[in-house]
Amino acid sequence: QVQLVESGGGLVQAGGSLRLSCAASGRTFSTYAMGWFRQGPGKEREFVTSITWSDGSTYYADSVKGRFTISRDNAKNTVYLQMNSLKPEDTAVYYCAARSSHRIPQYDYWGQGTQVTVSS
Repeated sequence: QVQLVESGGGLVQAGGSLRLSCAASGRTFSTYAMGWFRQGPGKEREFVTSITWSDGSTYYADSVKGRFTISRDNAKNTVYLQMNSLKPEDTAVYYCAARSSHRIPQYDYWGQGTQVTVSS
């Protein structure tokens, strides 16, 4: 089992920045990659970004490219999401997730989520 705990959410004005953290514990050595997802009010959950533990390969949704940056600290088993130039449409609950297999694109473990609210 892997446990994930997000932190760093809050209220920010449009154009501002926030940094989210996701601390992983448990069988973290069994995970291949970490991702951030979000679910806005009345919307489906959507992929935001991901990073592999081994070589730090990253992927971003088009909607956040150039504004958000994912990073990892292997020693701390922690993943970060730096969010800049925030927009009201970025308002959502942000979830951290862990993926076990590099072959199967499925996230097996999820955090509880942290609320990000961007005011206009």
